[in-house]
Amino acid sequence: MSNRRIPKYLQLKDELLSWLESGKLEPGKQFPSENEISEQFNLSRQTVRQTFGELEKEGWLERIQGKGTFARNPGRREGEQVKTIGIITTYISDYIFPHIVRGAEAELRNHGYRLLLSSTDNKKEKEMESLQLMTSQPLSGLIIEPTKSAEGNPNLSYFLDLQQKNIPYLMINEKYRELECPSLRVNDEAGGHKAALHLLENGHTRIAGFFKRDDLQGVNRLKGFLSAHREYGITVSPQWVVTYTTEQKQDFPFQKAVELLQSGEQDRPTAMVCYNDELAVSLMEAAVSCGLRIPEDVSFIGFDDSSLSSGTRLTTLTHPKTAMGELAARQLIAMIEHGSSFEDTVFDPELVIRQSVYKRN
Repeated sequence: MSNRRIPKYLQLKDELLSWLESGKLEPGKQFPSENEISEQFNLSRQTVRQTFGELEKEGWLERIQGKGTFARNPGRREGEQVKTIGIITTYISDYIFPHIVRGAEAELRNHGYRLLLSSTDNKKEKEMESLQLMTSQPLSGLIIEPTKSAEGNPNLSYFLDLQQKNIPYLMINEKYRELECPSLRVNDEAGGHKAALHLLENGHTRIAGFFKRDDLQGVNRLKGFLSAHREYGITVSPQWVVTYTTEQKQDFPFQKAVELLQSGEQDRPTAMVCYNDELAVSLMEAAVSCGLRIPEDVSFIGFDDSSLSSGTRLTTLTHPKTAMGELAARQLIAMIEHGSSFEDTVFDPELVIRQSVYKRN
């Protein structure tokens, strides 16, 4: 119960599942009450109730009116190992990641698999810790989002170990190029191209682009951004392309946006293409702090069609989120149970037009 990167109810769920799998709690035996679990792990009743609800849905617990809660063993034959699939993402509880995880979890649960979650906070050393955690126990398969995919793969040995043990795995959002595994990702280059093209078609010629450079999603979105300008025969000013790392994302892009927007009216960009919706919302705040109107003075396009975009009327590009999680789980189950093989799945992002782009011609 010490991994702060994983929601508390899921940490508790893993702990209670270990009791059931180890025989500490045998099928038919009464389960400790919510109050007892709450006191033992120093958690709120709401957290414990959420965990119990998950375990009941998966068939591990049975509530009997007037008697209490009892342990069950859903559909397992004697001596059969629990089927476990691990998911490692850069984040779990933020932004679009809960949708991806929920999509995968629902599919896995329907096929009798237990889900083990871990996150890396987009740090290579934490990816190593997550891989160590996953491979230290019986594992049927693994879904992983690579960490800082544009900076290589220092944890290659763990993936080679998975291959040696014949444990299937696939990657989401991007993949390490040296690995021969299926992946599910968005066509980020096409997305960056569509974003810039939409602005160019609406009369914008001074467009700033903000892209993360330590993951391949950002690199490819920048590539598409630049190719759209080439098609229009427009040169991109070097000062209007801002790249940044994970460690810089909280402050650096905001500061650079303020610098650009405080230029004279004839010099400042009239539009900004942002790495994702989260960044776009931050840079919209930068524009407001400079006394500028959105979209009349400066237009914005984000990426991922998150809840942030609908709440701020932000034009953005789609990300499959839940559907990606579901399909990743289905493919991995087919790899585990039938030895199936898959080519990479590439989702084409669509432009979602809202009110953050001003037509200048």
